[in-house]
Amino acid sequence: MKKDEELKRLKEILIQTGLKIAKRGEGALFVVGKVEYKPLVNQTVPPFKAITNPKLLESLALMDGAVIINEKGYVIAYGAMIKSRKAIKNFGTRHSAGLSAAKGNNLVVIISEEERKIKVLQKGKMIMQIDALQKNVEKNVSGAVKALESIGAGTVGTIGTSLLLPSLGIAFFPGVILFGSAYYLGKLISKKLE
Repeated sequence: MKKDEELKRLKEILIQTGLKIAKRGEGALFVVGKVEYKPLVNQTVPPFKAITNPKLLESLALMDGAVIINEKGYVIAYGAMIKSRKAIKNFGTRHSAGLSAAKGNNLVVIISEEERKIKVLQKGKMIMQIDALQKNVEKNVSGAVKALESIGAGTVGTIGTSLLLPSLGIAFFPGVILFGSAYYLGKLISKKLE
């Protein structure tokens, strides 16, 4: 599998796993990339490819702390405390940790137990929100990941604005809101209408 295909598959697995977790009213945090962290639990599970064992990935995600995945798609830590830069008013520690980890090329997936929503952050910005309670939202995961790939670095707005004002995005699929610049959103709309 090529690196791009593997990354796309990893995003699908993270979102699908996040949907399962969110539907049960539980939360989790996935970070793909480099981040400062401290393990909160003994790391007894050896590194493994996240796309080859989604059930184990889900089990580890349910522990307190984040699941850290390296650039090659290997789960290298779980139950990890991410060094947060600052607290965010009206949001918990998971969101603060996720926002702190969403720097550089990192991909962050926050699963909110209260909202039952999944927030995808990349390059320091929220680029997608998925409502786990939307009927049949699982059918839209592949399309959502394709849209995620199309948006890439073209997102605009600060994380805080995106989190507090999700209405600034556009819903292309039921239960999925995309955030991005008018240029990239325009390109996506054009492709969807063709």
